[in-house]
Order: sequence, then C-alpha cells, then structure tokens
Amino acid sequence: MKYIVVTGGVMSGLGKGITTASIGRLLKNRGYQVTAVKIDPYLNIDAGTMNPAQHGEVFVLSDGGEVDLDLGNYERFLDINLKSIHNITTGKVYRNVIEKERRGDFLGATVQIIPHITDEIKHCISRAAQEPIDGGKVAEICLVEVGGTVGDIESMPFLEAVRQMHGELAPQDMVLVHVTLVPVDTMGDLKTKPTQHSVKALRELGLQPDIIVCRSSEVINPQAKKKISNFTDVPAKAVISAKDVPDIYQVPMELEKEGLADVVCSYLALENKEPDTRWYRVVSQEYTNRVTVAIVSKYGIEDVYMSIKESLKHAGRALSTEVNIRWLDAETFNARDLADVDGILVPGGFGKRGVEGKIRAIRSARETKKPYLGLCLGFQLSVIEYARHVLGISDATSEEMGPGTHVIAILPEQEEVSDLGGTMRLGNCTIKLKEDTTIAELYGKTEIVERHRHRYEVNPEFVGDLEEAGLAFTGSCGERMEVCELSDHPFYLATQFHPEFKSSPTNPSPPYIGFVSACKKNKTSTQTR
Repeated sequence: MKYIVVTGGVMSGLGKGITTASIGRLLKNRGYQVTAVKIDPYLNIDAGTMNPAQHGEVFVLSDGGEVDLDLGNYERFLDINLKSIHNITTGKVYRNVIEKERRGDFLGATVQIIPHITDEIKHCISRAAQEPIDGGKVAEICLVEVGGTVGDIESMPFLEAVRQMHGELAPQDMVLVHVTLVPVDTMGDLKTKPTQHSVKALRELGLQPDIIVCRSSEVINPQAKKKISNFTDVPAKAVISAKDVPDIYQVPMELEKEGLADVVCSYLALENKEPDTRWYRVVSQEYTNRVTVAIVSKYGIEDVYMSIKESLKHAGRALSTEVNIRWLDAETFNARDLADVDGILVPGGFGKRGVEGKIRAIRSARETKKPYLGLCLGFQLSVIEYARHVLGISDATSEEMGPGTHVIAILPEQEEVSDLGGTMRLGNCTIKLKEDTTIAELYGKTEIVERHRHRYEVNPEFVGDLEEAGLAFTGSCGERMEVCELSDHPFYLATQFHPEFKSSPTNPSPPYIGFVSACKKNKTSTQTR
C-alpha cells in the first residue's frame, strides 16, 4: 500500500478535499486502484449531529455513515463507494482507545496520546486503506486528507501519527502533499511568505513536505516557485500551481498540466502510464442550452446542498444543458420568484422553519405544471401539500411539525430513540418500482438501490386515499412509500431517498436527468408560446 497524505496550512477552506480527490483522479486515469480517507479532528463521532449551516452538507455513505462533504467529492471524482471506516474522527479514535482501556487491553499501562492514540490513528488509517473497494479489490494507493490547518491543537495527534508512519514505511511508500495559500497583493504580486511560514510550522512537527500545492487566484510563475523551493527544500518541479477555476472538475486537468502526476509517480516509484482521457472529455462537455432551477430551502449556504448542486451539474452536462441555480429562502420568497424559472426543486431538511414556504412552492409547481423534483423532506411535503389542497385535509402535516392530521408519521423503529447521532434510517435500501411509471423509465429497471437519511415516512393509513385522489406512489421498500408522481403533469417526481448521493460526472442520477430534461422542454415550450 502506498499513501499520499494531504495537509493544509495558512487557512481553512483552501480546497484540500478537491486537491486530494483530484490527485486520486490523476492516478485513476493512469489505471491505478485508489481509495481515500478523510481525517476530521473534531470530537464528534461523525457529522450526523452537526449543523449543516456551519459545517456544510452531511454526506451519507452506502453503509449509512454520516460524514463530511469531502467524502462526497472523493466518490464523485473517483467513481468509488466508500464506507464509514474511511472517515476518521477524534471522537472515533478516543472512543476506541477508551473502550480498549475499559476492557483491560493495555494490561494496566498508563494510557497516553503517544503511543496509544497515535497507534490507534495509524491502525484506523491502515484498516481503511485495506478495506476492499468496488469489485472486492484492495486499492494500491490510499489518499489521506488531514482536516484542519497545521498548527491546530486538534490536529496534533494525527500529524504525529503521520510522522511516525513516514518513519515506518519505505521512502517510496508515502508522499506528503502540503496545500497552502499564495495570495496576490494589491499590486498584483504573488506573496510567498504565508507558504514559507506554513511549511516552517509543518517542519517543526517533524514533517517535510515532498510536494507543495499553491492555491492562488493567479498562476504561480517560475520565479515564485523557485523562491518557495529555496525556502522549503522542495524541488521547484514539485511546487505546483493550483489557480482558481470556474468548475471543480477542471482541477485535475490543471494539475495534470502542472505535472503533478509525474512528480507523484516518481516519488512513489510508480510507472507513469499514459493517462486515460475519457473522464476529461466527460467533464469538458460543451453546453448548448441553459435552464434556471429554483431551489427552495431554509439554508442560504450552497455547501449545505453540495451533492444536489453537483448532481444538477452532472445531469446538465450529460444533456448539454447548463443549469443555473436560483436559491430561494423558503421563509421569505414570493410566488412571483417562481414565475420565470424552468423548474422547482425542494430538498431535504429538518425542523419546522421554512416548511410552509416549501409547501407553497410545491403547490405552485403542481398547479402551474412546472417541472418539480422533491427530495426526502421535499417528498414528505409533496404528500402534505396534496393532502391539504386536493384531499381537503386542511390540517394535514407531519408528526415532526406538531399537532394536526399526521399524513407523515414517525418510523416505528424511531419512536423510542433518544440519541440523535447515527439513529435515523440511513444508507442503502432496495426499492421496488412500478412498471410503466416515470421513475421506472428513468432508471430503466424496476429494482434500484438508493441511500436514505430520515426519521419519518408516509402514514400507511392515508396511502389509499391519496392514490385514489391521483397521487401515485410508484416506488416502495416493503410497506414504505419511496416515490410519488403525478400522471397529469409534465414532470412531477418526489423521492424519499437521496439520489444525489450516488451521482457522479460519469454516472448522473436518473431523477436529475429526468428533471433537467423536463426543465429543458419546459423552457423550449415557453419560448415557442
């Protein structure tokens, strides 16, 4: 197993996750099997209980793991399915060590950060690296992204574990990549001092970077690269420019041009094979059309719905259609805001805030025959909207929202749940689709596997009345309703599952393909009227 460890300096939010995923894509294009690990230094066990408005999207893995959004980028860039084991947190590490101490595994030793915590970190990394990926194969290369910034107290044990690994492995089995910021001053000059100080802080921890990836709004010129090389003992050819690009899927191509793959292969003693360029052709697809989609949510932060945003991009690219997103606040938007959009999407979420606005948006989509896609809570609110305005149940609501007629009820296994973390219906579930329906046509089959993250479901007592009134439930998992659609609507589809969690540039999600295609047709028909 060969390891590529990615650290970051100067400031957070530099794009370590995209850099890590892009390095993996470069190697995958050369025919290597790649897996990835994300280290999050926070004390939470996982991301499941964290506020998405502060931390970003909670991405759900196939085994139900609730993880950082960077793992979503790994899956999308590398076309692999990761598991909970591939996300290491301080909470998980300390819990494991404490459980071992309680069992007496340490034979009376005083439990300390070194060696017990660092040994556990190394064990977690190694175990995740050896976890078979798709097809049952063990990867040849493991990417390890260390979250946070060099100098953070929380990251210290992880960086110490990396230092120890570096000494234990053969020189050609580990490469350390450090991502830093090279800002541009008001005179247009590249400033290398932050990178120098960042590498100095890393070296004080006993880690010498092999490669420096310089994030900047401008291309790092040879003079700046030479200066960074002189101050950091990193060869100039290993000082890589990573300028801002309009689309994250362009990053691997930019790093390819910079020769990053050549340097990595050289350090890891890998054959530098001719890259397969098919992935680059997919992500470079030209747009010939443009649509505007309204996403009605209570969060005004795009990172909360990273997978939805990317899934629309994947579908749009497959259909040569650029998808412009208009983010609308569910609490304050006006129906007029929906008049000039080509489609309406209501995403998942929790809590009462913004629910009534989302219901208004769903009603507008249904009555104006505008393409509509509902996801998770969007699916549940579609049922509530139909129950209120077609069935005439004026107080129809969800048990989550409070008193009323609960057409959406809590899952039976959730009734006694007291702990919030890791207790929802999570991960993969097999879903049966009815033949001759929109959803079955989109997938091209009648059995699918998709990921979930919810506590509530359609109340079985109301399914018959809703279907009799015209709302068709066209997908189910046992007795649980998973999909609803309307036959008298150009495109009205809502899913209890999250199709965006399995979408990638090379495998766009079928519901998103259907939605963007319908938006495209709606725009064309509107223009011709």
